[in-house]
Amino acid sequence: MLVKVFGSAVFGIEATTITVEVNIDKGIGYHLVGLPDKAVSESSYRISAALDNNSFKLPGKKIIINMAPADIRKEGAAYDLTLAMGILAASNQIKSPNIDNYIMMGELSLDGSLQPIKGVLPMAIKAREEGFKYFILPKENAKEAAIVNDLEVLGVDNILEVINHFNDTKTIEPTIVDTRAEFYKNIDFPEFDFSDVKGQESIKRCMEIAAAGGHNIILIGPPGSGKTMLAKRLPSILPPMTLHEALETTKIHSVVGKTKENGLMVQRPFRSPHHTISDVALVGGGQYPKPGEISLSHNGVLFLDELPEFKRTVLEVMRQPLEDREVTISRARFTVTYPSSFMLVASMNPSPSGFFNDPNSLMTSSPQEMKRYLSKISGPLLDRIDIHIEVTPVPFEKLSEERKGESSIDIRKRVTAARELQSERFKDLENLHYNAQMNVKQIRAFCKLSEESLLLIKTAMEKLNLSARAYDRILKVARTISDLANSKNITPDHIAEAIQYRSLDREGWLG
Repeated sequence: MLVKVFGSAVFGIEATTITVEVNIDKGIGYHLVGLPDKAVSESSYRISAALDNNSFKLPGKKIIINMAPADIRKEGAAYDLTLAMGILAASNQIKSPNIDNYIMMGELSLDGSLQPIKGVLPMAIKAREEGFKYFILPKENAKEAAIVNDLEVLGVDNILEVINHFNDTKTIEPTIVDTRAEFYKNIDFPEFDFSDVKGQESIKRCMEIAAAGGHNIILIGPPGSGKTMLAKRLPSILPPMTLHEALETTKIHSVVGKTKENGLMVQRPFRSPHHTISDVALVGGGQYPKPGEISLSHNGVLFLDELPEFKRTVLEVMRQPLEDREVTISRARFTVTYPSSFMLVASMNPSPSGFFNDPNSLMTSSPQEMKRYLSKISGPLLDRIDIHIEVTPVPFEKLSEERKGESSIDIRKRVTAARELQSERFKDLENLHYNAQMNVKQIRAFCKLSEESLLLIKTAMEKLNLSARAYDRILKVARTISDLANSKNITPDHIAEAIQYRSLDREGWLG
């Protein structure tokens, strides 16, 4: 008897429906075709034990299973449930008049229990697109899949529940999630808050500007000055995610199995990889490509602590994603694209000792050590960072203050208002939403200066020996400062403040 059941494969961050054809005929043997990997090929052992332990049997006949389309490699043990139910249906051990309305995925343990799987959200989205009515999967993944409307999600703990469901012995209760209610429930409760930061008012102002314009930023300061503390709080002042952004972000995290209990990610991601990370782990890839840290930071913040300690090759592979806001991984037989629109926040010590120009420190570095240390950051990478800010340690008087600083929610209101101005300004331009995304032509169009402002920036470049690449960055940051002030024009005051945020372009830093 021939039966068709359906599963799903995730390729990149999109799913493809897999048709599993099971034919049982006279003879003996178990033949699985359709480009399965080792884990899928071993499924017969798990299926046999799971059925035995639940009073069912793997038929002692010739079983031929084809997984189509055959040109897509089938990976992992998540097809166990699909294959098992196909075998039971083909051997008439379950009723299967409407089995073609179901997508079924889950890894079987030997006792028949189901283990959680990865990539559930893309699978559910694809199932709805293709008109499937039901999605059976492990209970741990049910909330994530139930984010998708118009699809009945049936979470189960054991294969016996699925068998009873088809045999009309016991129906599985669907998992229901009110996606919008789940989204709005936790959106205004950031984990970290700027009110916890003592002092550092000028740095908080700088972080607010970075958030308002989507600007990449680098913090330069000695150990213990609060660089990491400030960076961790940046997501809390970014505009709240839209429902579309939340679904897009959750989909990426779903592929690598990093979604949270409630299924939907409502807070912007904050990723902080260690400086020993490889280029593949950062950008994504591998034999079977998976998203890297920069894609897991999509719609959020990527924090690179101690930037000069990262390998040069690792930093260089970020240049293209920072420009294009997506990562394309090419192999001989396929190409995968992952979104990677994130804010880069980097931190570094000002010298190898960490105490450059600190009159209270006895630790010094020679000019050669300084040059070698700072040259680890390439010019092209630095060119993609709009704001450089020096962070100084907080004095004791500020640390001992009981008064709390301004909350993240209050700062976020100003940031959101500035972003709305930018959205209105760029409404007729495709893929341009905030100031940091402007190219040279757009900077000339939207950052017009008065003669007084032009004279100020010219004087600054000559007196401070600012590099040529600093000019456009200053204009973009000044545009954001004017948006925060709700000003249509960029004034000399806005230019003057933006000039302060180019520390590493000054002669003597990078030589």
